[in-house]
Amino acid sequence: MSTTPQAYEPEPVSSLRRATLWVSHALAWLLNAYVLLLEIILFLGFILLLFGANPSNSFVEWAYRNLDKAMKPFRGIFEPIQLGTAGNDVAAVVDTSVLFAMIMYGIVLVVLQSLLHWLEDRGRRQDRQDREYERYELQQQTQAAMQQQANAYAAQPLTAPEQTPGVTPPPTP
Repeated sequence: MSTTPQAYEPEPVSSLRRATLWVSHALAWLLNAYVLLLEIILFLGFILLLFGANPSNSFVEWAYRNLDKAMKPFRGIFEPIQLGTAGNDVAAVVDTSVLFAMIMYGIVLVVLQSLLHWLEDRGRRQDRQDREYERYELQQQTQAAMQQQANAYAAQPLTAPEQTPGVTPPPTP
């Protein structure tokens, strides 16, 4: 009974493809961290606007400056809702554009996390295919070596055992 090679022969994964996957994975993580930072800035700015924080404070000034950068694509979508003034004559505002931006950046974050998960699964699949290919190659090499040994053994002529001078073989019954 002869053994036939497996029908499935996985292809080896090139190092270029593996490097591309790794770079894509790293890029997805960086974008994920950036969007998460944007979400924190938007939330902080929303809270400061809601409570009517004093814009002359250096921290509030920094937060509003970063909020403006994050809000560029979303400014003017909705009108802010004025709630009145706080103790220092600063208007408390519910900026619905900030809420909308938080939702949109949140959607981007979910998409990036899905992409990251997909890339991780693909990388694991590629590693598994690499290992399967290596096992397949090792199996093929082992079978070829065993076949060569069997052929070499079968090719040897059958001869009677050599007799050493001075030694008599045992009698056969």
